[in-house]
Amino acid sequence: MRLLLIFLTIPIIEIALFIQVGGWIGLWPTLGLVVLTAVAGAALMRTQGLRALDRLRAAFEGGRDPTGPIADGAMILVAGMLLLTPGFFTDTLGLLLLLPPVRAAIYRRFGALLSVRVAAAGPRPRPAARSGVDHPIEAEYEVLDDVPPSQRGASGWTRPQP
Repeated sequence: MRLLLIFLTIPIIEIALFIQVGGWIGLWPTLGLVVLTAVAGAALMRTQGLRALDRLRAAFEGGRDPTGPIADGAMILVAGMLLLTPGFFTDTLGLLLLLPPVRAAIYRRFGALLSVRVAAAGPRPRPAARSGVDHPIEAEYEVLDDVPPSQRGASGWTRPQP
């Protein structure tokens, strides 16, 4: 029900604002303003998004909690969607979300609702030896690179050469 109310209310607000602003400044300036806010918002979203990506990368490399940069990136993405939606109300909300203090306030208010689970990728670490030996095992070996295969003999680790 709440989502239906949002989908009905926002277009009504946008239409009312288009009518009001169009009455004040005219049709073409109104359309120009809508296009200008979309272009400016896209440029701001790009620079802010790249900064958020750098902060996320630094958090991963430093082994820190990435929740803040992830939330920042998500809010910047939502801001971009709002800015690309034609209208003055959505543009205002999008521009507000691009302001770092506004994002920080939203994160402080709703940050407790976020949780991050960390998963590691790559080869799994080998389990420690069962004997608990942490030192190298010494062994004797003989380098056979210079010995022809016919003179090497069978060691159990190699197949006999034909």
